[in-house]
This record gives sequence, C-alpha cells and structure tokens, in this order.
Amino acid sequence: MRALDLDAVNAFVLVADFRSFTRAAEAQGTTQSAVSLKLKRLEHRLGRRLIERTPRLVRLSADGAAFLDRARDLLAAHDRAVGGDSVVRCLSFGISDHAAGPELAVLLSRLNGYDPNLRLDVRIGASRDILASFDRGELDAVIVRREGERRDGETLLRDRFGWFAAPTFCHRAGEPLRLATLSAACGVRALAVGALDAARTPWVEAFVGGGIAAVAAAVISGLAVAPLARRVAPAGAVDIGPTVPLPQLPASEVVLHSHVSDARLAGALRVLAAAFRSANR
Repeated sequence: MRALDLDAVNAFVLVADFRSFTRAAEAQGTTQSAVSLKLKRLEHRLGRRLIERTPRLVRLSADGAAFLDRARDLLAAHDRAVGGDSVVRCLSFGISDHAAGPELAVLLSRLNGYDPNLRLDVRIGASRDILASFDRGELDAVIVRREGERRDGETLLRDRFGWFAAPTFCHRAGEPLRLATLSAACGVRALAVGALDAARTPWVEAFVGGGIAAVAAAVISGLAVAPLARRVAPAGAVDIGPTVPLPQLPASEVVLHSHVSDARLAGALRVLAAAFRSANR
C-alpha cells in the first residue's frame, strides 16, 4: 500500500479546523484549487469521502470525522520522527486590544495545533505602542489597526465601528456625551474624539479603562458610551449612534506585520492569519 501524502493530510486537517477551503489554503500558503486537489487525492487514496462541500457549507463526513484524530496523530508522529520534539521555536507577537476581540483563545488554539512545541510571547496593548515595539525589533509579528499613512502589512479584515452603550443608557440632549475609552495612546479613542469634535458634539471622558474588558464593563453597567468595533462590542450592548445622533465612525483595517523568516514560524503566522479571518467572517 502506498503511504499517505502528509501534505494532503495536513490540508485535510486545516479544512476540518477552519471549515473553509479558503482559510486552509491561506494557512498552507497555496490556492483553493490546490487544496481541493489534495483532498480529492487523499479521498481517492482512502476510498472514502472525507469532506462534504456545498456553496455555503464545508463539513466533515462521518468518515472524515472518524479519520480526523488519526490524521492529527499521523502529523504529530511525523514531526516527532523528524526531530520536532527537540526543536523549540519562539514566536513573540503583539496584538492590539481593539483588534484581539473574544477570539484570542481560538487563535492560540490554532497555533498550538500547528506546533505544540511553539513557545509564545504575546503582548496586548494600543496599536501604536505594539507597532513601535515591532519596529524596534522587539516583536516578531503584530496584529494592529492601520493608522496614519502607513500602508505596509497584510490586511486581515476591515472593521465597522459604532457607539455602543447599555440598552438602558440615556443621553440627555445638551449634556456632554459620557465616553468610556482606553488610554490617550489609543488610536480608536483619537478617531472617536476627532469625529465628535468635528461634529461639535460635547463630550466628557467618564471612564478610562486599562483594556477592552474594562471598557466593556463600563458600557454594560450603563456608565458610558464606547466607540467599538462591532465584533468586539459586549453582548447586549446596542449602537446608539443613529438615534442620539452621533457622527458616523470610519471603518478601520486590521493588518498583520511580520519580521519572520524561519519557514516554520512563517507557517505559524499563516495559520494565525487564517484563523483570525475565519473567526471574524
């Protein structure tokens, strides 16, 4: 019997994890058609259908679900055989607090699945601070919001923003808008107060949080309104911008910057980028 193509097995695991041929192709650094061909060859080799694919849905067949754990074991055994256990690679990356969102645990899980021996140094902060650390060579890669005139980096997604508050929040006409923000270094804060000042909407900083979790707590408690990307807004919060009314906030791109040259670490970043897009589609 011919041995299984490990690259095809890896493609299958990625499709199973992401439920997407597009994201699997991004993670492998190849094309959707190449991933599809690998899957077809693997299915032909095994004599069973592993993936059920429709225009709207990608899912495992019963045979695919049964094969998945064995596929992971095979890839892990291969890594051990070629000395994977003895090579510990380190990846330091930063991520903007506004960009991280609730899916950070999913991103870390995907990285661990790609390489369990990968040692991670993760820092969270304001985009400009994280990017400054990257430019000084202190971080291998960063996921931040695009700010100013800088146009390098790989675009991961485009966020839409709103003015989020608790459903019970009441803003009285004529009174300054009560804001909950991150520190003055936060680019989203600068974007929001700039929009308010341009619209001549009075505001007062009622709450300054050390992270998005703190800002979300201030929002849900009814203390203040926060300018947030829709995907990171706390559950139950509502966008009061159209009803108050408040100036529309421009969309913002989230980008990946990388100094990585090591092939294995570059692969980890491809998985990270694909996981980020998949979690926010």
